[in-house]
Amino acid sequence: MRYNILRRIWVCVLLAVFLNIVFLSDRLRLHPALGVVLAAILCAFFVWFNIRPVSAKLDFGQKRLRILMGGRECILCAAVCLLAEAALYLSLLFPSANRAVAGGASGWILATNGVLCLLLLMVLVLNGFIRIFATSAQAGISARVLFVFLWWLPGYNIYLLKKLCADAVKEYKFAAGRAKLNQSRAHEAVCGTKYPILLVHGIFFRDWNKFNYWGRIPKELEQNGAACFYGNQKSSASVAECGAELAECIRGVVKETGCEKVNVIAHSKGGLDSRWAISRLGADKLVASLTTVNTPHRGCGYVGRIIEKMPKKALASVGRKYETLFSFLGDDSADFLGGLSGLTEAACASLNREMPDAPGVYYQSVGSRMTSRSGAAFPLSLGYGIIAPAEGDNDGLVAVSSMEWGNFLGVLSPKGKQGISHADMIYTGC
Repeated sequence: MRYNILRRIWVCVLLAVFLNIVFLSDRLRLHPALGVVLAAILCAFFVWFNIRPVSAKLDFGQKRLRILMGGRECILCAAVCLLAEAALYLSLLFPSANRAVAGGASGWILATNGVLCLLLLMVLVLNGFIRIFATSAQAGISARVLFVFLWWLPGYNIYLLKKLCADAVKEYKFAAGRAKLNQSRAHEAVCGTKYPILLVHGIFFRDWNKFNYWGRIPKELEQNGAACFYGNQKSSASVAECGAELAECIRGVVKETGCEKVNVIAHSKGGLDSRWAISRLGADKLVASLTTVNTPHRGCGYVGRIIEKMPKKALASVGRKYETLFSFLGDDSADFLGGLSGLTEAACASLNREMPDAPGVYYQSVGSRMTSRSGAAFPLSLGYGIIAPAEGDNDGLVAVSSMEWGNFLGVLSPKGKQGISHADMIYTGC
């Protein structure tokens, strides 16, 4: 984003004037009518700035990024105004400056002015935080939660706001660079494939219109020449049941498009569901390739421990609540325990014997790993700590050793302390 420094300066000046309208009206001895008009104009400016803090055009015109960077601008201008306000009130501590600046202003005027200023600054900061909170895909969940609960803690709240703003800038630069890259290679269709792509979700989710399980990935693929479809299997059910739904879905896509075959990309349990459809239900003739992402091909020890250690009544109660919720969301036949029990190491060992690789399908896989518990929110943070001592590198749910199937493309693990969790691989991908 190309910021205009002069614009930022005059915005901060006008904001500072508005924040001190009580003090300035008294100090300049303005006529009451003139003071009301000035206050109304500045109030309208304050509202306008909160609605549209960024006037410069984004490099690639994305509304989400405009809102995101507007939040950063609100916080930045609030910080500048707070420093100016602190300088003003600190100057009043010195007798000579007090006479020159305050000019006989009463303590009531100064106190009222200070309280109003702080309230308006809080509005700016809150607006900025909400904008970043609502639109950022990269700002960490931990930073958001910590700010909600520790906004009142001096020093630490400033650190958190600074981190959120820094994350917003990084996200904008990354998104702008990606958009520029896509624009420059639009004619190349680098993601174009001979056959369309079928995206298959994992357990405990559905393919909803309003919330895309795959985050930004489908849009990026389509912008670069790919045709994408969705598996639409149940959120939770046995591998065999979900596999049957996927087999029907694959036949439907082939019939609708006349494409002959599809390339399947499946995340988590979706990889097992896809293998069942291919190996057991004749979908191998309609599938060119299967790429599994963080799929527990050899089971998930974490899930096995939950089923083993958690009281049966408590587990059944959680299952009923889950099924009630997803029934409300449109998944009328979700089977919590049926889906979960199919992910244990014993269950996957049995599945692997039942669904051998089909000769005509190209199998490949990819995985990721976290580098610390802080790399994801609960329950993945807990899972990481449980899995690491027994199975080594993992994504908070699946051990890396369980993700390998066919041609293994490797493990994604960027530099830094966070790594990439099981959820990060699809929702914050691309």
